[in-house]
Amino acid sequence: MQFDRKGKDNAQLLAFYKAILYPRMVEEKMLILLRQGRIGKWFSGIGQEAIAVGSTLAMQNDEYILPMHRNLGVFTSRHIPLKKLMAQWQGKISGFTKGRDRSFHFGTQDYKIIGMISHLGPQMALADGIALADIIAKQPKATLVFTGEGATSEGDFHEAINVASVWNLPVIFLIENNGYGLSTPINEQFNCKHLVDRAIGYGIEGIQLDGNNLLEVYDTIDRVAQDIRTNPRPVLIECLTFRMRGHEEASGTKYVPPHLFDEWAIKDPVKNFEAYLVEQGILNEELIGTIKSEFKASIEAEVEEAFNEAEPTANEWAEEVDMYAPYQPEEIAPGTAQSEKRYLDAISDGLRESMQKHPNLVIMGQDIAEYGGAFKITEGFVATFGKARVRNTPICESAIVGAGLGLSINGYKAVVEMQFADFVSCGFNQIVNNLAKTHYRWGEKADVVVRMPTGAGTGAGPFHSQSNEAWFTKTPGLKVVYPAFPHDAKGLLISAVNDPNPVIYFEHKYLYRSLSGLVPDGYYTTEIGKAHVLKQGNQLSIITYGLGVHWALEYLEKHPEISATLVDLVSLQPWDRETVTEAVKATGRVIILHEDTLTNGFGAELSAWIAEHCFEYLDAPVMRCASLDTAIPMSKVLEEDFLAKKRLGEAVERILAY
Repeated sequence: MQFDRKGKDNAQLLAFYKAILYPRMVEEKMLILLRQGRIGKWFSGIGQEAIAVGSTLAMQNDEYILPMHRNLGVFTSRHIPLKKLMAQWQGKISGFTKGRDRSFHFGTQDYKIIGMISHLGPQMALADGIALADIIAKQPKATLVFTGEGATSEGDFHEAINVASVWNLPVIFLIENNGYGLSTPINEQFNCKHLVDRAIGYGIEGIQLDGNNLLEVYDTIDRVAQDIRTNPRPVLIECLTFRMRGHEEASGTKYVPPHLFDEWAIKDPVKNFEAYLVEQGILNEELIGTIKSEFKASIEAEVEEAFNEAEPTANEWAEEVDMYAPYQPEEIAPGTAQSEKRYLDAISDGLRESMQKHPNLVIMGQDIAEYGGAFKITEGFVATFGKARVRNTPICESAIVGAGLGLSINGYKAVVEMQFADFVSCGFNQIVNNLAKTHYRWGEKADVVVRMPTGAGTGAGPFHSQSNEAWFTKTPGLKVVYPAFPHDAKGLLISAVNDPNPVIYFEHKYLYRSLSGLVPDGYYTTEIGKAHVLKQGNQLSIITYGLGVHWALEYLEKHPEISATLVDLVSLQPWDRETVTEAVKATGRVIILHEDTLTNGFGAELSAWIAEHCFEYLDAPVMRCASLDTAIPMSKVLEEDFLAKKRLGEAVERILAY
């Protein structure tokens, strides 16, 4: 292995040696603890330290790094105390996640490190968002994100690099190619000769280097980072290395041909760099012994201190509260001036008011810039707010939701438009596993609104008409709103943007141009979590939301003889239990009406809750009126038969006759 010091003085090289030796000695201690049964799991990075250490030393301390499992050297090179890391690994209350997540699955703003989730690829899109925030803020910064050779097969890898290329984002995408994804060798992972060759397809620079050569890693990352800070663009770097231990220790290494260990042992990054420094006269046996002795003593002490840290104490209230970032909304009442607006225009107004209120708000989506979006909600926004904040995206829902989270991490707000709510399935993982869980895991907000044009009534068929709110109402950490009227559509969107938590904002496509109403001018909020009582009656209560509100109003208008309480939930997570309880008390009979399919729709949760908490007030079973348990057909005749509206009259008759 050839080292080139390139003008580095002895003190700097000695510091490099300490930086790479320390995580190796920590790793060796972890393996001892594992054999002793004092820890239960460990993902070893032995043999790969040069990548984590060299790249981290090359980055500025206030630049974000997004590492993977085997990147202990990132954390130690950013000088996170071992006691704190050990507490995290052991699930102690003093760890970064308070015992809620494992190993390196955490982030820390103090050290500008954003850890991974188990799905491997999603953090690459976060790097895009972080870098985008720097670009908009005109901050000359680079972002470094790690991935493994196995994760390059994931769609998130492609999406994130493609977005970074299209947007010229200063991101270093670093592939640690260690030969195996758990037990699967690279010849069963991909069929290209070199992963770095994939850079060609994205129109970006690709660099392959010896991942075991500390100085080569450092110098390359340093050169690239300096360049892209002032000439923003992504670069793909493939570091060739080898995993000398199992994927994690329990998986072993029997699937690896023994000769590979012999070949790569010769390339050990720590031993080779140590030998080089001895050759250069910077190290000798005595100094090596002194450094190792000091490290060993400090490691032993910090590990034992961490073992003595307190375990978490179970507290149901604290667990539930920590799913969401603390937030006390400022309720802003509407003014007296009003204008007649379509539902669509009210949403556009809410978005425009929010863009004016929050200079750090970025909106992203397919065709939303000059074209104005598929439904023209953002028409004219580019002229007013500029393309930096109104961003057309490639067709890559996962990357854009992830970029939204990255923007939030780096001080921005994001609104992501799904062209149709159906398409959110392509970004599902980012929403339910990244947005929803981030604050619970390590206390970081996820200030992202996902706009969801939803619903049937337009003959658009199975992939443009689904009501998929139940996918999200059961996911802790998300807020879900669903306005039925233009004035709520505007106020709720403003509230959603103000809220630092992830909000899934459903807007019904059928109502866009078919429904108009008086909408207050200017900036105001509608409370998330508060239902609206639209009618008061004593025979039955209809609890509904979205288009169901208008079905109920139409039915009751045609049947003035029926005295009904009508509740528009407005918000589905959280939902207004108090108002629902009062409606049950008022009539003793309840129909839950929604456009979604019957089985496991949101109405099932409402029904169960009412039966459990309001049983003594009921004079009849809670009834659900929902759409058929089928996909949504395109034919108008079939669609009308599918929708719950067709069965509302029958449900009313049944419950009144009970």
